[in-house]
Amino acid sequence: MKSFRQAVEANDHAAIEALLADDVVFTSPVAFKPYVGKAITAAVLRGVSRVFTDFRYVRELTGEDGRDHALVFEARVGDRAITGCDFLHLDEQGRIDDFMVMVRPLSAAQALAEAMGAQFDRIVAEASGAAQADGA
Repeated sequence: MKSFRQAVEANDHAAIEALLADDVVFTSPVAFKPYVGKAITAAVLRGVSRVFTDFRYVRELTGEDGRDHALVFEARVGDRAITGCDFLHLDEQGRIDDFMVMVRPLSAAQALAEAMGAQFDRIVAEASGAAQADGA
């Protein structure tokens, strides 16, 4: 998980996207339905990087089989401090095929939902452009 953590901390979106499986399932803390696919997940993660400030990982846990990871983070969304966890599962090729995020407290989750909502049109456009480029 070192490569993912380093890519996130370096804000290297190409490296982050390279670590995602094509069929990754991203479960957001503020959306009801999960997002499926590399293009939309990468676009959501770019949106999050525009919304979060002072982002840092503060703890990392790894499952016994080495394929399950939890990365605890702290950040700010506007004037709200947020604590969260990225739960990641790796497929047989070592790519992230399941990515679930949980955050607290509720006031910060609400601020995140509002900020990401403002990003939604851009996220969809980025994902659509990436999907078209992959299909070309």
